[in-house]
Amino acid sequence: MTITVDYYMALTSPWTYLGCAPFEEIVRRHKVTVNIKPCKFGPIFEQTGGLPLPKRSPQRRAYRMMELKRWREVRDVPLILEPKYFPCDDGVGTRLLIAAKLQGKDTLKLSEELGRAVWEREETLADPDHVASAARRAGLDAAALRAGGPSDAELDALHEQYTREAVAAGVFGAPSYVLPSGEIFWGQDRLELLERALKRLTS
Repeated sequence: MTITVDYYMALTSPWTYLGCAPFEEIVRRHKVTVNIKPCKFGPIFEQTGGLPLPKRSPQRRAYRMMELKRWREVRDVPLILEPKYFPCDDGVGTRLLIAAKLQGKDTLKLSEELGRAVWEREETLADPDHVASAARRAGLDAAALRAGGPSDAELDALHEQYTREAVAAGVFGAPSYVLPSGEIFWGQDRLELLERALKRLTS
């Protein structure tokens, strides 16, 4: 039986990006499928009691920076702590990711390269050229993915749908990995626990 993990994420989340590579490895090791669902976490925070970064206390913002420093070392990722284009409008990148999903492409690799654009290359996902460059690094053609595919409005509607599904599933932060049982693993620092659960399910 193939296990499907629902993957609720945001392209501009540093935690999503830090978890990309290890999550891909876990997926390969356990031969699970992934249903990627990029979400809008602003509305999710509003409904689940979270706060956007600028509204968090100085203590929480300071601790976030400590954790980013720790985890970039652990993951061995040259993540820039305060990149030039964070936050940025990720609409162009998210539409491309959803279009790639609908065409059965490697969305994990694409999402990793889109995250790299923000967190390593200091590019903005609002720029179609930067998004196209990320797609090329993932072995995909952005123009071909969008040609003849769903309109921006249709892709945006799916983005909204995934956001509603996240709230319905009990998700409140990115990244979140949800098993068919409904069990949620929130945060890239829970990937070890996710893998333990997958081992039980696939053994």
